Amino acid sequence: MKKVTVITGLLLLLCSLLLHQCKPADKAVTLDVAAKPFERLSEYHFFKGHLKDLVPNDRVLPYDLITPLFTDYAHKARFVWMPEGGSPHYTKDEVLEFPVGTVLIKNFFYENDERDASKGRRILETRLLVRRADKWDAIDYVWNDEQTDAELNIVGENMKVDFVNDKGEKVHIDYSVPNKNQCKNCHNLNNVLEPIGPKVRYLNRDYAYADGLKNQLEKWTEAGLLKGYNKAENLTNKIADAFNPHSGTLEERAKSYLEINCAHCHRKEGSANTSGLFLLLSDKNPESWGVMKSPVAAGKASGDNLYDIVPGKPDESILVYRMTENDPEIRMPELGRSVQHKEAVELIRQWITEMK
Repeated sequence: MKKVTVITGLLLLLCSLLLHQCKPADKAVTLDVAAKPFERLSEYHFFKGHLKDLVPNDRVLPYDLITPLFTDYAHKARFVWMPEGGSPHYTKDEVLEFPVGTVLIKNFFYENDERDASKGRRILETRLLVRRADKWDAIDYVWNDEQTDAELNIVGENMKVDFVNDKGEKVHIDYSVPNKNQCKNCHNLNNVLEPIGPKVRYLNRDYAYADGLKNQLEKWTEAGLLKGYNKAENLTNKIADAFNPHSGTLEERAKSYLEINCAHCHRKEGSANTSGLFLLLSDKNPESWGVMKSPVAAGKASGDNLYDIVPGKPDESILVYRMTENDPEIRMPELGRSVQHKEAVELIRQWITEMK
């Protein structure tokens, strides 16, 4: 009888261990804005179940941008978490004013075969922007090969990535995880680290949530994560989807792409403020956008061209030249890409070709 009892007990223990291994216990999000970053991404509990599935925990809300930033064709799964009772204040033009304790979470991944999601994906890194009491803090985590967790990374890392694109072509990427200091190169507004993406005009789109399709700004408002938003006042406060011909005119789509990918530096408050090339949609001066504007200091990065944009002549425009080049001393943007964004180059070429 004792032998049966012992065996039964062992079996129950084994089953319990197996169940624990198969379905990790879910805990509430853990964050102390005054403390050092955790060594592992899993310690924050932003996601439920298996970490690699990226199933958001309570109060962790997924979001997306109308036109996202380009990063060597990587996909991005974005989430935001705010502490209980906290919500950002609506701002019409700039990044939302997030409360202390907010975390913006961005996971970078590649589908192994973009034609077949069942073949899995590889998550490379997760970048966090944490709103501390006095500033934003950039924190990066690099995923292990087993895709079970991600480790804190400060110095950056280079990775080899191979995948099959939606055309069935094999693609190789020399992917670069930025070091902590490089984050400031792009996330720089008046020499202060700031987010780039969560602006009303970038967020004003529908998202397929677990409970159905809904405008993101309305969802944030309903969830208590946004104050001061007025739907009627913001029907047209959105950028065009750069790669959707039905989203806007060719000019609107081209400028949308350039603003989200370039204007965080190319604005009067950005790190490229001495270039004279300002790419915010609010700037209506053609010369500010580079039309028949001579570069301030381009050197070999000009490709022997005289102007940033020459209407009707993309091959004589420095803007196109720098978007096509992969040389680190010439290419634009400087960080975040090692290969040409072919679809974007085609868009900008078409825009300049039709420019009068």
